[in-house]
Amino acid sequence: MAHEPQQALHNFQPQHEFFVGIDSDGCVFNSMEVKHNDCFSVNLVKHFGLASISRQVHQAWDFVNLYSTTRGTNRFKAILLVCDFLREMALVQKMGVTVPELPYLREWAETETKLGNPALQSAIENATGERHDELSQVMAWSLGVNESVAEIVYNLPPFPGVRETLQRLQGKADVIVVSATPDEALKREWAEHELERYVALIAGQEMGTKTEHLTITAKDRYPENHVLMLGDSPGDLKAARDVDALFFPVNPGAEDASWAHFLDEGINRFFNEQYAGTYQDELIQTFQELLPETPPWH
Repeated sequence: MAHEPQQALHNFQPQHEFFVGIDSDGCVFNSMEVKHNDCFSVNLVKHFGLASISRQVHQAWDFVNLYSTTRGTNRFKAILLVCDFLREMALVQKMGVTVPELPYLREWAETETKLGNPALQSAIENATGERHDELSQVMAWSLGVNESVAEIVYNLPPFPGVRETLQRLQGKADVIVVSATPDEALKREWAEHELERYVALIAGQEMGTKTEHLTITAKDRYPENHVLMLGDSPGDLKAARDVDALFFPVNPGAEDASWAHFLDEGINRFFNEQYAGTYQDELIQTFQELLPETPPWH
């Protein structure tokens, strides 16, 4: 089929005058720290033999995925950034540790937009030799991450204010989940807390980038300033800007306060068409100041 992984996006039909896209990890659920500390970086150490620099792996992984402008990036892009940072670290160089270059993953990540395990599996099936071996090792890591997430990440309720927000959006806005998390984990987490009833669609990494999610479902389909993206990462802001949508930041470390502010003021401004301009600009400026570009070891 023409759109297969994205068919649900193409099937989406507006039902209301307003549209809201919501990220999941770190935005709706307080899952970022546990996923990255106990699932992603642990499996990077395990599958690439980096036990001797475990501390540096965790430091680099957390900076890329939690505490910088690349917060919320796709896992396959993240592993490339982390390995690049590790090779720069003085202690890693002194210890003579070989950090993987991953040239074939880099090439794939630069050309593929549906950066998930299904697309990676297709690439593996069409690869031979070193390319096949490298991509297979990356797949083993990614599957290991998913297994760890399934084992560890549960009983994580949504941030205070999330459920109330979703309830207030009902009947007024079309709401979808816009995420770089695998579909399976998203659906499990939203169902566990009975939140899936409030959204028309759950879009994960297998359906493409966040920009693709918003482009297919919302761009040019709603009146001006009637499309809003809520997120906790610069990638969410970029996706919103790519489709000329408004953006509400859920600030890392102040998620409860962010959701309370959205309930108290942001949601009414959105529906009353008083959101764009100074109000949004000040929110975004505060958000961007929280996430540096330069790592602390520089």
